[in-house]
Amino acid sequence: MATLQYISGFGNECASEDPRCPGALPEGQNNPQVCPYNLYAEQLSGSAFTCPRSTNKRSWLYRILPSVSHKPFESTDQGHVTNNWDEVDPDPNQLRWKPFEIPKASQKKVDFVSGLHTLCGAGDIRSNNGLAVHIFLCNTSMGDRCFYNSDGDFLIVPQKGKLLIYTEFGKMIVQPNEICVIQRGMRFSVDVFEETRGYILEVYGVHFELPDLGPIGANGLANPRDFLIPVAWYEDRQVPGGYTVINKYQGKLFAAKQNVSPFNVVAWHGNYTPYKSLRPGVAIADFVIFPPRWGVADKTFRPPYYHRNCMSEFMGLIKGHYEAKEGGFLPGGGSLHSTMTPHGPDAECFEKASKAKLVPERIADGTMAFMFESSLSMAVTKWGLKTSHCLDDNYYKCWEPLKSHFTPNSRSPAGPK
Repeated sequence: MATLQYISGFGNECASEDPRCPGALPEGQNNPQVCPYNLYAEQLSGSAFTCPRSTNKRSWLYRILPSVSHKPFESTDQGHVTNNWDEVDPDPNQLRWKPFEIPKASQKKVDFVSGLHTLCGAGDIRSNNGLAVHIFLCNTSMGDRCFYNSDGDFLIVPQKGKLLIYTEFGKMIVQPNEICVIQRGMRFSVDVFEETRGYILEVYGVHFELPDLGPIGANGLANPRDFLIPVAWYEDRQVPGGYTVINKYQGKLFAAKQNVSPFNVVAWHGNYTPYKSLRPGVAIADFVIFPPRWGVADKTFRPPYYHRNCMSEFMGLIKGHYEAKEGGFLPGGGSLHSTMTPHGPDAECFEKASKAKLVPERIADGTMAFMFESSLSMAVTKWGLKTSHCLDDNYYKCWEPLKSHFTPNSRSPAGPK
């Protein structure tokens, strides 16, 4: 397919129109009596109307038919999507999952929505406070189906296979080592090209923001230009009674039928859009990555130290190996260290790092690990603990070889020679 075009920026006021309909954006007003090309004007709001300008999120869409043109929503198969955090008893142990298994297309066709599996989460959807971690495992494109989330934003992290994502704002290609964010209420459909796997962080009631800079300086962390927004693209396609719109509402899935493609937006303007990251190394709210880098600290234990944390930490691996646990933590798998559960490098990593000669060295080349971190105490679903059959029951054994190095008669540590 042709190379897709994007607009650069995070949270910017942007405008785009499909070049097949020049002048589709109204001039000087949002809601004219008759829109250019006889389109319908529709506003999509991601914040309250009365929010201050700095936090107000909305976009105007100019479309062939308004999104209200559908049959009533009805409950549909929930699959493995849940927000029931009481399915199983709490488990405070260190948890690690082997790579989640992708269904074979030859056995069963599974698209992005039917391949969603809720792994863990916390909070309450109805009060707009909380989050969930999902795994997606799919092998076929969505076709005449789209999805939108009334509950929160999806931060999507593909691990295996690229995604072609159709949105009301245009199209995006998202590949492993990139992320994308589909914000609350935005309709999208996913095409895949092979057996595909990845991770999703869903947040309720808030939107992702870039972290403040402060003492790290004007140019640290992610910059707004590191994010790409799709440009307008529409399809005027009839699907008589055959296009399915799936809505996640209060944690449940509902489906409605309509006669046309929902991706019929000819032009749009605003600051409430989907977006993807241009390059690895981007941090959004409580999404953190561990990219290739130089290790240069002197007289320092360089791997992640042992710690207990008031935060919940879910980690995933896109490719390569993670420095603190080179065995067992594999691409397509994950780990969860819950609130105040101790964790840190395995015994082999500790011994190796304690004796290493501290010269400048490259760390994590060919590797990309990430973390979803939350102040909420996350519960694991029944699928995560049992049904997936991917939980690593031997995870705790990686710390069993740790031994005491205590020298009560000598304060000076025996470091590398």
